[in-house]
Amino acid sequence: MDTSLLSSSKKCPHCSHWSAWQQQSDDRCERCGQLLDPQLRRNEQQREELVNAKMSSVMLIEIKPEDSAFVRFFKYIIRGGQLAFAGLLAFIIWVVTALAG
Repeated sequence: MDTSLLSSSKKCPHCSHWSAWQQQSDDRCERCGQLLDPQLRRNEQQREELVNAKMSSVMLIEIKPEDSAFVRFFKYIIRGGQLAFAGLLAFIIWVVTALAG
């Protein structure tokens, strides 16, 4: 099949010239060389930053080995409360979805 029939074009937001467009974030205008879709480029960069951002699977209070025994004791109590709260929320969500059918 002829690929020239399937090509598309996009109007440059900077110079208003119609350029060939491959629907990629790095496609540039044939006349001025600016990006044809700068918003798509920004969205891809933001998506990459979110993927590369380091996130803990569970947000628990951190217990460091250099903390005193007194501080570690209370941090363990707080962590237990966090886990109990997460378990309670998970149970409530399960009950609501089970009742909803």
